[in-house]
Amino acid sequence: MVDASKLTLPHRAEHIGSLLRPRQLRDAFKAHAAGRMSDSDYREVEDRNVVEAIRMQEEVGLATISDGEFRRGSWAFGFVKAVEGFGDAPSMFEFHDAAGNSYPFDTCYAVAKIRRGRPIAVGEFEFVRRHTQRVPKVTMPAPSFMHFFRGKAAADPAVYPDIRDFWADLLRVYREELAKLGHAGAQYLQIDEVPLAMLCDPAVRERARAIGEDPDALVGTYIDAVNEVVAARPAGMTVGMHLCRGNLRSRWLAAGSYEAVAERLFNEVNVDAFFLEYDTPRAGDFQPLRFMAKDKTVVLGLISTKTPALEEADALLRRIDEAARHVPLERLALSPQCGFASTVGGNLLSIDDERRKLALVVEVAGRVWDQR
Repeated sequence: MVDASKLTLPHRAEHIGSLLRPRQLRDAFKAHAAGRMSDSDYREVEDRNVVEAIRMQEEVGLATISDGEFRRGSWAFGFVKAVEGFGDAPSMFEFHDAAGNSYPFDTCYAVAKIRRGRPIAVGEFEFVRRHTQRVPKVTMPAPSFMHFFRGKAAADPAVYPDIRDFWADLLRVYREELAKLGHAGAQYLQIDEVPLAMLCDPAVRERARAIGEDPDALVGTYIDAVNEVVAARPAGMTVGMHLCRGNLRSRWLAAGSYEAVAERLFNEVNVDAFFLEYDTPRAGDFQPLRFMAKDKTVVLGLISTKTPALEEADALLRRIDEAARHVPLERLALSPQCGFASTVGGNLLSIDDERRKLALVVEVAGRVWDQR
């Protein structure tokens, strides 16, 4: 039994948040969306599946517990759809797969003034807290998500002729939600940051220039936005930033070492921990960790959520030792590189694969840090 109250955050064995939706939940999602299932019946299915996901996390030994993001259509659009003012529009970037194929997708676009009309993640947190004695983790997309994928076209110019007003309204939404989370007792927030990780990729940086953006200026804008959010956190709340290069049906958006943004990212962002994707050579090596501020924890995302192949424990131990050459072992932890299901459709592996990988995180963390 894990006594989460005696462990500091982040825990040595972590996970990112989203979990594969069981068939029953995916079928209910489709039926509800098509109008063939009532709101109350759908909520009953959601609640039951979230409780089962909580129990699974407890059974594998995790001290950090999420609701699997089961109440969201996707990791980011759960936030977007809860906020007034956004519509859908094509992204200026695409997903890629191992065969070299590209996949367009839609992102959000401000079509009216942005405002928080209702709670965003508070209800998710409160439900998890009622069903576990361990630490619930709240996840939210970084503010950059609402801007980067369309750049200067992220808002209707008739609504926001000055992009500074877009940012002011968006960040007010975050401040208001964090205040409500604090009032509800939330103590652990993870900000999921994709654009800053994408800006490690030379091809993405070139694409940003092609749509009229300065990649280095974007890095500064997105760091400032996160810092404004973090400045509003309630007393006692730990905040981590998860860096991801894209995760949709085992596809990705970008590749490249953290080197291009590491010095600024690891020293200027006022979070307590970085959850870093490190499961494939696409993420580069551990050299950029030499820039890591000495008051930050680094959660190494060494286990892939994109493939069913189960990593070898000894290989993970060797990689942790390699990372410890740059960041002391006492400031390291372990997790998968991303969530298992950034959308309802999930990635190309099974729930059994997911469980084995989460159990492996706990096993290896126990061998390294003796936290169980």
